[in-house]
Amino acid sequence: MEALALLEPAATRVRDPLTGRSAWLAGLVQDARIDGDTLRFVLAVKKEHTPDDRSRMREALLRNLVERGWNGEIVCTVRVEGVAATGAAPAPGPAHGHDHGHNHGQARPAEPLKGMSGPGMQPHGGPITKSMPEGVKRVIAVTSGKGGVGTSTVATNLAVALARMGHKVGLLDADVYGPSLPLMMNLHARPIGNDKKQIVPLPSHGVKCMSIGLLVDEKEPVIWRGPMVMGLINQFLKEVDWSDTDWLIVDLPPGTGDVQLTMIQGVPITGGIVVTTPQPVALLDAVRGLEMFKKLDVPVLGVVENMSWFELPGGGKAHPFGEGGGARLATEYGVPLLGQVPLRESIRAGGDAGRPAVLDGDTTFQAIAQKVAKLA
Repeated sequence: MEALALLEPAATRVRDPLTGRSAWLAGLVQDARIDGDTLRFVLAVKKEHTPDDRSRMREALLRNLVERGWNGEIVCTVRVEGVAATGAAPAPGPAHGHDHGHNHGQARPAEPLKGMSGPGMQPHGGPITKSMPEGVKRVIAVTSGKGGVGTSTVATNLAVALARMGHKVGLLDADVYGPSLPLMMNLHARPIGNDKKQIVPLPSHGVKCMSIGLLVDEKEPVIWRGPMVMGLINQFLKEVDWSDTDWLIVDLPPGTGDVQLTMIQGVPITGGIVVTTPQPVALLDAVRGLEMFKKLDVPVLGVVENMSWFELPGGGKAHPFGEGGGARLATEYGVPLLGQVPLRESIRAGGDAGRPAVLDGDTTFQAIAQKVAKLA
């Protein structure tokens, strides 16, 4: 793996307080190389950068690199313009180093870096400034932590169910790499702009919809790095005409990465919904989604268990994916079980045909929407 391929996305998320640009575009990250299991680079700061500026940027760079999967040692040398380098500052890896650049010559063990920047901090260490998309009253984030459990099915049916209750609803497909909204909401046109230079979301089944799938050919892969994805998500939140929207339902991609962090740190999320199937392998990932919401101070509205059972032709139920997993997860975290969705062919067929099952009388999603409306 090339050093620059690791450093570019990590440094793009770190702000230079002098210029307001990312540390990458400001040219602060230099001389990157990989020596065995050690990633080495220089943080080239200016005299105008305060010691606090330097420390925040350095710590954010190290944290971002660890979050992006680098498991080896990291040696960051801070070099002040016109001044001799302050020394190498190793970050934790398999072998922990010492920090000689920020401790006035007294070495101390490097502290382990844990998880994300925290609920109140940007990757560059400054305070988070959240703002609701213009015209939106509530934002509901639907996540799973794992692909293939039906997050998009839940999100689309929830949006349509809320619209059928008389609410004004928007649906944002935040899965940039695998958009499914155009198919599931039967949308084939391209969005246009308005006189405010905003993108106008497309209407379907009473819901205003936006997805990268509406802007590219359905067979065209989106081969983007993290910063481009984060930029698109911000554009969908800030530059789409969501005016007069009671509920904006956001269908998040699987996992707990850039998209989720961009969304949660940029918008005051009203509540999060976690989708899972009953089987243990799905529950493991659902736990990560719950923990993400918890760590980033997002209220969890509850858990939706999808594919809960199969209704047998002669009566009774079969449980191909296990039984009761969603209920156990909800109990463990002290959140409501919003509903259990059976494994029905009509639900699958409705998604494939662009006609969510709630439109044809499926009461399960309508009941979930009613609970969400009361909780949020």
